[in-house]
Amino acid sequence: MTDEFNSADPLGGALHLLRMNGIFYCRCDFTEPWALSLPPFRDCMTFHVVTSGQVHLEIEGQEAGLLRKGELVLVPHGEGHDLRGETKIPAPDLFAVQRQLISEKYEQIRMGGGGTRATLMCGVVRFDHPAARQLVAMLPKLIKVEARGTAEAKWLQSTIRFMTSEASTLQAGGETIITRLADVLVIQAIRSWIAQDASARTGWFGALRDPQIGRALTKLHQEPTRRWTLAKLATEAGMSRSAFAARFKALVGESAVRYAARLKMQDAFVALRDGDASIGEMAARFDYDSEAAFSRAFKRLMGASPGSVRRTVGRTPGRTR
Repeated sequence: MTDEFNSADPLGGALHLLRMNGIFYCRCDFTEPWALSLPPFRDCMTFHVVTSGQVHLEIEGQEAGLLRKGELVLVPHGEGHDLRGETKIPAPDLFAVQRQLISEKYEQIRMGGGGTRATLMCGVVRFDHPAARQLVAMLPKLIKVEARGTAEAKWLQSTIRFMTSEASTLQAGGETIITRLADVLVIQAIRSWIAQDASARTGWFGALRDPQIGRALTKLHQEPTRRWTLAKLATEAGMSRSAFAARFKALVGESAVRYAARLKMQDAFVALRDGDASIGEMAARFDYDSEAAFSRAFKRLMGASPGSVRRTVGRTPGRTR
């Protein structure tokens, strides 16, 4: 994680953590009347890009928004939701309708009654890094990017047009291009929300923007395995210990020392998941006196034992059918 937080741009560094692992992507071609129900996807984010026509989105039976051509919506917490056209009809489950498998992670759906057409690019993605999941957990229930009238909108529209062109012809390698573009669009939508929404100026996002607390957070994320103390962090921020402790807790919502300990364990989580070091070796790497002390701290802060993380490596959450 050494280079993931830029000292001049801690918020940009946080966004760098949002590296995605696509569960699947789907090009949808619907004609009226039509409806489709997407089930919940645990620990995942769902997105939809409307490439032609318009689509109604409903969450828990309530209208969540009308999506028009060129618009993008994120369902950050993987909640189940329905997509439909203008006519109210029962929505079959995604896994109950016929889908054409194009590649391992790319599918195509065609359904409907032959009326007015709407096309979408949809996807389900997972953020593997625990700190990235923390960031995603702070996002609202729905993020919609309308893509009209700004320089950012022009960039978004051109990306969507490129995606639409690739989806319509599906030449060799087209699914790879589409999935990469979709990943970029998801990051751009989150960045747009952070820049424009007032709630992104408080809490953890607000702390990253604070000149002094943001500097301390940068150092924490640059060196998560270092043995941080309140005094060392206050020095990085250029503040007294008492002033730093009070402002950090007010902005972040937990003490600086606990945040540092949890961040260290998030790094340990990734190392356990992706590496082959023993738990004893991990304890030494993360500056614990014994394997037992490391295991206790890991379980207290991460909610699972180090051994259970090792045993679940390779499992894919969310998509179970």
